[in-house]
Amino acid sequence: MNYFKDDFRLKMTDGTEMTLERLRSENFVLYFYPKDHTSACTLEALGFSELYDEFREQGFHIYGVSKDTIKSHEKFRATNNIPYHLISDVEKVLMDFFEVIIEKRLYGKLVKGTERSTFVFVEGLVLKQEFRNVKAKDHAKEVLDYIILKC
Repeated sequence: MNYFKDDFRLKMTDGTEMTLERLRSENFVLYFYPKDHTSACTLEALGFSELYDEFREQGFHIYGVSKDTIKSHEKFRATNNIPYHLISDVEKVLMDFFEVIIEKRLYGKLVKGTERSTFVFVEGLVLKQEFRNVKAKDHAKEVLDYIILKC
């Protein structure tokens, strides 16, 4: 499935912009999460951080995506010593491409929110695997194990 419906330019915590052209030449993990500075999202980010060197040894970049601002992402990275960069998708461009905004129940009410999801791509924007509605605990290890065995 081709999730990238159009080109895009989104700000990243390294001061550059993420674009379709940039991703085209990389092996990468793109993970979507609801919100910076929340317990489950921090747990997931720390999981990817702890395994970051192993992902790089396999030749994969990691990018976290949420609708938070760059300022929030920078604070989140600094507070948690996150070694990879985060993409700010305030306008929900990538979130719409990947259909990760879903209806959820929150305190008995239906609300729209981000479904925790991860996508593994190899060079040429070839989708190898998608993980939907994941649990934060041990998810990074699950993704790394998949890459080691299948990529």
